[in-house]
Amino acid sequence: MFKTKKYSSKKQYLISLLLIMMTSIVCFASIDLIGYSAVSLILLLAVSVNAILFDIFPVLLSSFLSALIWNFFFIPPTFTFYIGTAEDGLMFLMYFVIALINGVLTNKIRETERKERDELEKEKSIKLYNTLLNSLSHELRTPISTIIGSIDTIKDNQTKLSEFNKNELYSEIETASLRLNQQVENLLNMSRLEAGFIQPKNDWCDLNELVFSCIRNIEKDDQQHIISFEAKENMPLVKIDSGLITQILHNLIHNAIQYTPEKSIISILLNHKKTHCTIEVSDNGNGFPESEIDHVFDKFYRLKSSVTGGTGLGLSIVKGFTDAMDGNVQLKNTPNGGAQFTIELPCEFLYNENIKDE
Repeated sequence: MFKTKKYSSKKQYLISLLLIMMTSIVCFASIDLIGYSAVSLILLLAVSVNAILFDIFPVLLSSFLSALIWNFFFIPPTFTFYIGTAEDGLMFLMYFVIALINGVLTNKIRETERKERDELEKEKSIKLYNTLLNSLSHELRTPISTIIGSIDTIKDNQTKLSEFNKNELYSEIETASLRLNQQVENLLNMSRLEAGFIQPKNDWCDLNELVFSCIRNIEKDDQQHIISFEAKENMPLVKIDSGLITQILHNLIHNAIQYTPEKSIISILLNHKKTHCTIEVSDNGNGFPESEIDHVFDKFYRLKSSVTGGTGLGLSIVKGFTDAMDGNVQLKNTPNGGAQFTIELPCEFLYNENIKDE
């Protein structure tokens, strides 16, 4: 809940004692205005703050110290531990007990909340683990089975297979290998995101060329969709992490290919402003159900109506990489149908003298 819980024991003791001492000094300077009875309430408040922030033993120490300070400096006669009246003695005893109970109970409540959070995180982890296993059982097993089956067919029928049949099997092996590689790449990228290892390495690059390169690689594997992109002639060089951008583009285009009918058009548009560049990837498919748009970037999330494969990691990686570059990703359905993803990234530009800001 608070970063102070991660402090070492020495720091917790030091800060808790300093809080009590500073509170006591302020109260001592204001004793004529508030009276010594009100000081006990203020010191109890300081003990409560310690109980929220720190472990039990620093809290018990601050409770004991605050009681002694209240007795010595505030309860008449002051500057002595002698208590003049039975009423003040009872007040002191009650203060001491309440301060200890307050510290112990607050710590117990915090421990209970921590256990509940741990149980909730454990349940979430088990749910994610089961979801991942269910997804991978199909998404990894299918290409592996294809590769093994094709290789076995080639080995067992080397003299019987025609060159055409062999090439078909080689093509199936290549497609399955690329599919397997994509799933493994997504898992590795998600692991890096979860571990916080993603650190953008910015360098100057040509976004037009980067998009063309990504399209060429995807078109080798998919000939059933039309990918439309016109280079933006006045696009300056951009200082950005080209590797992360490539992965974002690949996942967005692959997602569009996976969830749109054959012959659908996937359009890519680049733009730039003074401090940001934008990348839009849109299609003319069926779009996303409005009720599910807020969840498409969640890990392992797949559309309820989806009949295609996938682990549900592609779009969550898009968001993770975009966030790592301090950018923003938005999804909306276009008026004419289909979906539009917009990536906005802060970046530096290297302008040609003939290029002006838009």
